[in-house]
Amino acid sequence: MVSWNLFDMDSKFGDVVALPAEGGGPGFLGRGGRTVRRLLSVAALGTWEGEPMLDPQTTTDKPQGAAASLLNGLAVLEAFSVAKRSLLGVTEISELVGLHKSTVSRMLTGLTEAGYVQRDDETGRYRLGLGMIGLAGPLLAELDVRRAALPHLEELTEATGETAAIAIWNGTNAIVVEQTASPHQVKHSAAIGTRYNKFASSSVRVFLAELPTEETDRLLAGRTVVRDGYRGLEDLVHEQLAAVRNHGFAVNDGETTFEEYGVSAPVRDYRAVVGCITVSAPRSRVQYQQSQSILRDAVLRAADRVSARLGSWPAENTSGAPPVMTDPRAKRAAPLLPATSGR
Repeated sequence: MVSWNLFDMDSKFGDVVALPAEGGGPGFLGRGGRTVRRLLSVAALGTWEGEPMLDPQTTTDKPQGAAASLLNGLAVLEAFSVAKRSLLGVTEISELVGLHKSTVSRMLTGLTEAGYVQRDDETGRYRLGLGMIGLAGPLLAELDVRRAALPHLEELTEATGETAAIAIWNGTNAIVVEQTASPHQVKHSAAIGTRYNKFASSSVRVFLAELPTEETDRLLAGRTVVRDGYRGLEDLVHEQLAAVRNHGFAVNDGETTFEEYGVSAPVRDYRAVVGCITVSAPRSRVQYQQSQSILRDAVLRAADRVSARLGSWPAENTSGAPPVMTDPRAKRAAPLLPATSGR
């Protein structure tokens, strides 16, 4: 039996390895590249942990080895759409895809670690995870928060001249699901699917501010969210998150990279925070134009408008921002026109 260990074969399968992300994030596939390599780490012919993968009598017309394992892993993911149910157990998936339960269980473990599936603690069954967003562009079109945000992101970029984006939280990362790029030649932008896991990121802080202190401590202590020198519940980061929660926005002033400036504000539906709007710009341009408050006010207004479309009641304004959007080109207050359905 010939075996391939592809954990060390990034160069051979470089097209599935995570892409670098701006601001220190692990990239649009994040840990998923490792999962693809895990799915490929099977025998080229024969068995995986004693489980038959291919019929040697029919290998002439079927994918073999690594390709077969990858297809099996994709079949596990596709089982969720075939079954038309959000929660599936190992036995159900095994019957749907025709693989042994031990094989399905091992694949689900890897997919869970990568964020492509999530295990329900109460039932022990699995559902698709938000990590799929990094792979499936069509899924983005079905996100209500993305559809609600897009016209306001376009207006935000038009009003500020900077890149606007909306991200969602998957429990460990802020994931960009839509953006409108700045028209400037020099700009900051992030591809759809980019993940951020640094505390210094303004979007990450907005999401952390909404979590219980114990959950935030767990993420920081385990370095799931990266903060160098974290000192536990006594760390000042918890005061910083309380300030973010009270003021309704977070600022990244050169904390992820020296030349990056970002402002983020939460987007809510009728229940909770479901996203985060961010404006990103070169720090040198922000300092030269002294546009910090302009960007802050613009982000807050856009987040409020998207929240309203999702059924949220208007939040109390504790930031000190005026109830109008400002136009950096005119250097004066200007009302934000309502979005049109045709944009």
